[in-house]
This record gives sequence, structure tokens and C-alpha cells, in this order.
Amino acid sequence: MSILSVNKLTKSFGGLTAVSNVSMEINHGELVGLIGPNGAGKTTVFNMLTGIYTPTSGNITLSTGNDKIRLNGKKPNKICKAGVARTFQNIRLFKDLTVLDNVRISMHKNIRYDFFSGLFHSKLYSVEEKNLLDKSIELLQILKLDHKKDELAKNLPYGEQRHLEIVRALATKPNILLLDEPAAGMNPAETSKLTEIIGWIRKNFDLTILLIEHDMSVVMRICERIYVLDYGIVIAEGSPDEIKSNKRVIKAYLGEDMRNA
Repeated sequence: MSILSVNKLTKSFGGLTAVSNVSMEINHGELVGLIGPNGAGKTTVFNMLTGIYTPTSGNITLSTGNDKIRLNGKKPNKICKAGVARTFQNIRLFKDLTVLDNVRISMHKNIRYDFFSGLFHSKLYSVEEKNLLDKSIELLQILKLDHKKDELAKNLPYGEQRHLEIVRALATKPNILLLDEPAAGMNPAETSKLTEIIGWIRKNFDLTILLIEHDMSVVMRICERIYVLDYGIVIAEGSPDEIKSNKRVIKAYLGEDMRNA
């Protein structure tokens, strides 16, 4: 069953068309890759899916249960509330807040108390805040960050900042998680660990994941299907084996070495 449907999505900036007629179907529980050369339009697609950019034309539909939600034109906070979370190519943590507070902030969209309950510290407020604290620490434990919960986010090593971004996205309780180059800047050991973490998260959180990544060892290892963008156009879609042997993809992006890998 499709959870995210993208139909003829186009984004133009003045006279430049960055993304042209992109269509994708992401099924529930899938781990799908979106790859292509630098400047191919991958992050622009993510920015449209999450409300940072408004599409020039085309439709984005999120299916949750029996509901179909058109995401076009919705603000990022509304899209997040609908069940779409993301990380960024360039880390965007609240760097002057603690590790724990980065996660707690993300969980606040799901709290049940209102303004006055918070103002007067009602019983519901106390219960909800205690649950929020406990769940935040549980999420940090998954990526082994709980022992650093009181450190400022900016003081974490680079790899742990990447992990914290993923924890923060998970804290919103998404139905679909968009990961924008999660392995960027990591060494091979960190990348291998991250690959295992992504697979574990997908399984244990019953998540659908759409992944942008330049490290083909990650993409080919964990993605079940892959879409390839070049100059803003989808030039191929298929399994990792099909993509590796696609002549157009090899010419545009992968090169002969990947086909022979």
C-alpha cells in the first residue's frame, strides 16, 4: 500500500527548473533510495515533501490509514504533524540546547495538555511531562546517547550529532522518515554502524524510509528500490541490481566501477 504518492512534481526558480515532473510511489514499510549527481534536485524534492518549498506544479499525497492528505502548500509544522519527519544534509540541531532538550522539543507536538494546564502545572501537565522525559531518554538509549543527555548538542562529536538528528526526527512519531545524506562526513566504521541503525529503526519502529545518500555502499546494501534523478528528471527506478546495470544511470552517475562491483 502506497504511503507517499508524488505525481508530476515540478519546482522552478525563475527561469530555472530544478525538478521536472518527478513521480514516485513509496509503499508502507519500504526503504527507498533517491540518488543522483550533485545538483540533480534530490534535496529540492525533500524540501517540497516537507513544506520548505511549495511545488510549482504536481501533487504530493500522504496516506495514513483511511486518510489521504494533500501536502502541497502545507507548512512544515503541519506536514510534520501529519507524520512526515526528516533530517538535513547540513546538521540543524538546536546546538545551544542540551541533547535531551533537542528530543523533548520534538515530542511536544504529541502532548495532550493545553496552555492553561502548562501555565498552572496541572496534574495532566505533570504526567505528560514525566512521560515525555521518560520517552526522550528511551529514544536516546537506542543510539547510545542517553549518557550525554545533559551535554550541549554543539559539543557532541560529528557522528553523534548525526545520530541525534535521527533521534529528534523519531521523537515526532513519524509514519515516514526522510534522511538527507545521513552518512555525510562519516568514516567507514561510522557509516557501517549507521547502516545497521537505519535498518534496525525501520524494522522496530515500523517506519517507511526515503533516503538520499551519495555513499553507494549504504544505498545498495539497505535500499529495496532506488529512484535516480539527473538534472531534475527521474531517469530510472528499480532494484539495486537493476540500477547498477542501467546504462543511463552508469553514464550519468555510477560509472563503470559500480556496475562491476
